[in-house]
Amino acid sequence: MSQTITQPDNTKITLNKTDDYRDSYANSVQVRLSIWDFFLVFGTMEQQAADQVNINNFQGIYLSPQQAKALQNVLGHNIAQYEQTFGAISLDVPQNGAPKFVSGKSPIH
Repeated sequence: MSQTITQPDNTKITLNKTDDYRDSYANSVQVRLSIWDFFLVFGTMEQQAADQVNINNFQGIYLSPQQAKALQNVLGHNIAQYEQTFGAISLDVPQNGAPKFVSGKSPIH
């Protein structure tokens, strides 16, 4: 399946899905970095007990520092639009015993 987007300068961008493309849900993203790249590890997090959180990682994506910064800009823009439409996003932990673990950072090389 392809989708073509025309940019304001009339540049056409065609988006194609490869045979191994998949959509997945992640509620855990760990960020690791080195001088050469950023490594984002996506997974699903579940809390089995008050003191036990399990994370099942299913995908790792390497980004160049430039692409990571571009992603930061795109996410910042989209988060601002989301909050303007739906209200502020809170990072407060719910009182229902949800996990307190949000993300981890560690060097990889």
